[in-house]
Amino acid sequence: MQLDHVGIAVGDLKRATERWQLLLGGSASAPEEVPSNGVRVCFLAAGATHIELLEPLGPESTIAKFLEKRGEGIHHLAFAVTNVDRTLAELAARGERVIDRTGRPGSRGRRVGFAHPAAFGGVLVEFVEVP
Repeated sequence: MQLDHVGIAVGDLKRATERWQLLLGGSASAPEEVPSNGVRVCFLAAGATHIELLEPLGPESTIAKFLEKRGEGIHHLAFAVTNVDRTLAELAARGERVIDRTGRPGSRGRRVGFAHPAAFGGVLVEFVEVP
């Protein structure tokens, strides 16, 4: 399994993108709204992986609640998988807690699903179905 991206919760996507571009160089993807996750995101290349910046679309977004509780910072690790439904089912069959039983629409036209942080020592893990 390969790391697809590191998700970072931010309060201001434009400001955060500028800050990360100064560090990483290169350009950022165009901002994309992902209503199924309640976020606006953009991606920046970081070597063989990416940094995903996540800004809440509204106060009920899980990212808004994360920012309120913890402030800006690392939100999740995302791993590339060939079949997100199978990956989530295998975790659930082993007795691990999952947030999603099946994949849902994510950014970049991909399907995603999340394991509960309790399954991985307090780390929120996302699985990204890579075409």
